[in-house]
Amino acid sequence: MSLQGIMKEKNLDGVLVTNMLNVRYLTNFSGTTGIALVINDYVKYFITDFRYVTQGEKEVVPMGFKVVREDRNPLGKVSELLKENGVKRLGIENDSVTLSQFSNFQKNFENVEFINLDNTFLNLRMVKKTYEIETIKDSIKIAEKALNDTLSSIKVGTTEREVCAKLEYEMKRRGGDKPSFDIIVASNDRSALPHGVASDKVIEEGFLTIDYGCFYKGYASDITRTFYVGKNPNEKHIEIYNIVKEANELAIKAVKPGITTRELDKIARDYITSKGYGDKFGHGLGHGFGLQIHELPFVSYRAEEVTLKEDMVITIEPGIYIEGFGGVRIEDDVLVTKGGHKVLTSYPKEFKKL
Repeated sequence: MSLQGIMKEKNLDGVLVTNMLNVRYLTNFSGTTGIALVINDYVKYFITDFRYVTQGEKEVVPMGFKVVREDRNPLGKVSELLKENGVKRLGIENDSVTLSQFSNFQKNFENVEFINLDNTFLNLRMVKKTYEIETIKDSIKIAEKALNDTLSSIKVGTTEREVCAKLEYEMKRRGGDKPSFDIIVASNDRSALPHGVASDKVIEEGFLTIDYGCFYKGYASDITRTFYVGKNPNEKHIEIYNIVKEANELAIKAVKPGITTRELDKIARDYITSKGYGDKFGHGLGHGFGLQIHELPFVSYRAEEVTLKEDMVITIEPGIYIEGFGGVRIEDDVLVTKGGHKVLTSYPKEFKKL
């Protein structure tokens, strides 16, 4: 359902958007200060100050918003616009509006009834628009090229932090804005830490898990690959790697409109369990992403069950983590298509020694 459909369903005269991620989603504004006010398809305002007027005109006007400059009292200007447009029932983002903000709304907006939008924007953002999908694809390309150029510098004796710095540099060199989260570089026994962010540890022979991504034009990528550093992997290294790879591929094959997030999680989890490592896979199978690195839907047996729809983008990232030995995670970004799915990540997943 569209925002206009939700407004009609809730009998709203307008919607006020202050969360900057949702402002960007609606207006394409990439700055840090602004408020969006939507009355209907034809009356939409973007209120900002002097610093962002020119930027706003370039970014939000093509999205159908009128730029309104207000340097001193943006909520006062919103109040004027509410009165001018006869807004009595105003939708607000109850999942992100603070108590202080709500108090300011009450002080500034007279005779206005506030209606909770619940998770409206989180739900709207689950299904990606064409330009969002294309931007995510570009973000993934930047990240994968950066990883390829980083691997040649990795060897026994390199530190995790050096790998992290090189990877971040390569992403930014190619146009990435910044890492989409703290880059995980976890080597040897530390690879058993699902969120083992890069440390000063010197890389030794064993597994090396790299979980990373970048923001590009506001949209994230999220990729994990596990490698073996050195020449002598044992049978257990190869065994658990292949189990995770197979679980990853089985789940990806099942991605299509109509399947639920819990059903997907179960496919990978049951396979890993059948191989004797069910207790070593403790996190969910994946999650949605876009303007944030973690968005709805969450592909997990613990999260609210969601039925996948066309144009959702999710990660598939099973793992096995063995304390004192090491761990493997393989993560791909997957688009739900009308007929099934498309894997957006392309970096090889075969067992690779560095």
